[in-house]
Amino acid sequence: MARIIQCVPNFSEGRDKAIIEKILEEIRIMDEVKLLDYSMDKDHNRSVVTFIGEPEKVIEAAFNAAKVAFELIDMRTHTGEHPRMGATDVIPLIPISDVTMEECIEYSKILGKKIGDNLNIPVFLYEKSATSITRENLADVRRGQYEGMADKLKQEQWQPDFGPSVLNEKAGVTAIGARMPLVAFNVNLDTDDITVAKNIAKVVRASGGGFRYCKALGIEIKERNIVQVSMNMVDYTKTSLFRVFDTIEREAMRYGINIIGSEIIGLVPMQALVDVADYYLRLEDFDSSQILETRMFE
Repeated sequence: MARIIQCVPNFSEGRDKAIIEKILEEIRIMDEVKLLDYSMDKDHNRSVVTFIGEPEKVIEAAFNAAKVAFELIDMRTHTGEHPRMGATDVIPLIPISDVTMEECIEYSKILGKKIGDNLNIPVFLYEKSATSITRENLADVRRGQYEGMADKLKQEQWQPDFGPSVLNEKAGVTAIGARMPLVAFNVNLDTDDITVAKNIAKVVRASGGGFRYCKALGIEIKERNIVQVSMNMVDYTKTSLFRVFDTIEREAMRYGINIIGSEIIGLVPMQALVDVADYYLRLEDFDSSQILETRMFE
């Protein structure tokens, strides 16, 4: 069986396609690496890229992409709805085939050291790779965002795992870690009242007493004159999409507001959507082996 890991770097650029194309080229030209997907969001001013391949080649491609981002993205002028702290904001590594989580942790350290040493960027290890419990949650690492990182790095408890102990003013800070597959899931509301979206986000996110494996923010989608509950479902096997969706729908109704749609950013594990179909269709004795594509892949 082939050894495969997935890499889903997030870059703080979602408006200039020429920059993203130059970053993507570093992935496309790499042997034994396959670019699966990328998405650009103008409001978030952020791009999410997904690629897979042989672990050592993935690490090389991720470094080369981060190097181009370092050269072309200037955090000193960056603005956007999504929280961010660096040009290459975060690089998660996910075990896919014949690779353990422990091995992904080691690969994250190799990549972190390479970026810290060669690009002079402070690097934090997060999620399964975290060197302390305070760094497991990406939201805690990113708290303060780019504008607050210079002061944050002065604190003893926030010394980076790799790279310099001072902010790289142009490129900011990067977080790297091994984790479970994450589902970026957004729900759009038929209102422009950002307070409503923020209130609902607080209800569903773990830090607000909601679902343990849900991170949520209320943001404005100015192009469409609506607001959105923007979420990262960090473990869809323990907090399902349909439970969060149902809760958002009920909370929205309290304000006399409707859901007008939802969206998946990047790729999603098939089982996450199968769980939704199973719940809403009330399937009896259904098994994922009944899915045609599952049998084909086998």
